Amino acid sequence: MIRDTSERRLWISTQVRERGSVQVAPLAERFGVSMQTIRKDLRFLEQRGVMERSYGGAISADAVNATIETVVNVTAEPAVEVKRSSHADEKMRIGKRAAAMVRPGESIVLDSGTTTLQIARFLPDDEDITVLTNDLDILSVLATKERLNIVMLGGMLRRKNRAFYGAQTVAALEELRVDKLFLGVDGFDIECGITTHYEPEAVLNRKMVEAARDVIAVTDASKFGRVCLHRIVAIENIHHLVADKAPDEIRAASDRLGFEILEA
Repeated sequence: MIRDTSERRLWISTQVRERGSVQVAPLAERFGVSMQTIRKDLRFLEQRGVMERSYGGAISADAVNATIETVVNVTAEPAVEVKRSSHADEKMRIGKRAAAMVRPGESIVLDSGTTTLQIARFLPDDEDITVLTNDLDILSVLATKERLNIVMLGGMLRRKNRAFYGAQTVAALEELRVDKLFLGVDGFDIECGITTHYEPEAVLNRKMVEAARDVIAVTDASKFGRVCLHRIVAIENIHHLVADKAPDEIRAASDRLGFEILEA
């Protein structure tokens, strides 16, 4: 019986690669540990890209991607350092254009991401503006402003992108209504909608959309046509799109679905 954590996780990762999936209850029985311990193991392996969590267990990340890629090209999540350096000039212009949309007296949500980080940098330091975010880097930028009202949405820190997620984060939005949501984008596809790599982020983003009167997607043009594993909302759920440029198919979708395009 394997009780050592590292050996157990190695065995589980081998099994999920060979068999395609594992289940929590049989694993707990096999190793003589609690199901909570096995769930921690699966969460640890998921964070390292070995698998994707499923109801009652987990399935191979390779199997997930191979299945979905038969329908659509699904992109992998780049490291946050890569995101920061990618299309930096475009993100700066988008951030400046989006920040100019915020008016005194408004409450806004800044979703996690390197584009919304630029919005934080360009926001006016106005005591009549309230900003909510779940992103640690955005909080650091906002904290340098002396008058802005800041609300940090707590929860479980995901170190991969330095943002907070989970039931506590979602619950913090339950009774709140805000004027504007600036929604970061991993994938923006007319058919598949707005998508992200991380399921808890998709859950939180949907709650943000529900809480906002005005939903503003912010993205550089490289995200158009990309599809990630987890869908947030359909394109028709946004009111505005701020981008460095918009190809003809996005403009046609704007006319058809009724959202406004603002180029930076």
